[in-house]
Amino acid sequence: MRAISIDRHGGPEVMQWTELPDPAPGKGEVLVRLAVAGVNFMDVGARTSGGPGWAAPTILGVEGMGYVTALGEGVQDFAVGDRVAWFYHVGSYAELLAIPAASLVEVPREVSDETAAAVMMQGLTAHHFITETYAVRPGDTAVVHAAAGGVGLLLTQMIKARGGRVIGLVSREEKSALAREAGADHVLVSSGGGFEEKVRELTSGEGAHVVYDGGGAATFRSSQLALRPHGVHAYYGPFMGVPSLTPTDLPQSTFLTYPVVHHHLPTREALVERSGEVFDMVREGRVIPRIGGRYALSDAARAHADLESRRTTGKLLLVP
Repeated sequence: MRAISIDRHGGPEVMQWTELPDPAPGKGEVLVRLAVAGVNFMDVGARTSGGPGWAAPTILGVEGMGYVTALGEGVQDFAVGDRVAWFYHVGSYAELLAIPAASLVEVPREVSDETAAAVMMQGLTAHHFITETYAVRPGDTAVVHAAAGGVGLLLTQMIKARGGRVIGLVSREEKSALAREAGADHVLVSSGGGFEEKVRELTSGEGAHVVYDGGGAATFRSSQLALRPHGVHAYYGPFMGVPSLTPTDLPQSTFLTYPVVHHHLPTREALVERSGEVFDMVREGRVIPRIGGRYALSDAARAHADLESRRTTGKLLLVP
C-alpha cells in the first residue's frame, strides 16, 4: 500500500508518498480500504510541530471513511463489504488501515462516502459544542469564528437547527456569502480581535451567550469581551496558541472552557449514539456539509498548503 508519511516535522514539503507493507488486522481490528480521508488543522499541527502521539516518523491523518476488507480475531459487529467511518485513527492518510473495531461506526445507506468523511471529526466536534459545551437553546446568540470553514459551517447549521442565532466571523469578505448560506444571521469580517463592540451592538448591548473561538491568541480577549455575564467562551484548537491569564482576568463572571471532542465520546456507545445523531441531521437535511476541495491522496501536501493559506472554505477531502 501507499501512504503519506513524514520523517521529520516541517512544511508541506516533508510529506512523502511512500510505499509501505500492507497492514494485517490484529485481534479486535478491522482492515479497511480507504475511500475518502478528511483534512483537519490537527493534521497541519501534527506535521509542523508533532505533539503526543505524533512523533516522526509517522503517517499523517486521523479521519476517514472506507470499506471493510478483512476482520481480525473476535470482531463480530462488522462484515466484509461494510461501509464504515472513523473520527480519530492516527495514520488515516493511507490506502489500507487496520483500525480497532471499537473506533468504527457503520455509515447509513443514505449518506454518501464523501459526506460521511466530511462530518466525522468536524461534525462530532460541532455536536459537542452545541450540546455538552454549551447547550444551545432557542433564542440564544452564538458567535462562531471561522464561520466559512469546515467546523464553522457545520456548527452554524447545528445552532440554527436548535433555534439559536448566529453571528459569524470570517477572515475575508468573499467568505461572507457561504456563512450566510449556512444560516448565519449576521456576518462580520475580522481576521483578529476588535469585533466585540459590533457583537454588543447586534445584541442590544447584552453580549453573546457563547463564543466558539478557534482563532487563537489574537482573538482570545475580544471573544471574552463579546460575552454577556456568565457567558461561555469555548476556546478550541490545540495548535492555535494558549494565552496566559489569571482567573481575575475573566470579565463579567464568564466561563472559559477548552472542549475536546474525545471527552464527548468516552465510550463506544457514545460514539455510536452521537455519530448517529449527526448522520440523522444529514439525512434530514438540517446539516449539509460543504466540500471545499478534493485532492488525490498523493497530493495531500497541496491540500495542506491550501488549508494553511486560509483561502479555503468548507471541508477538504483526499481520495486515493
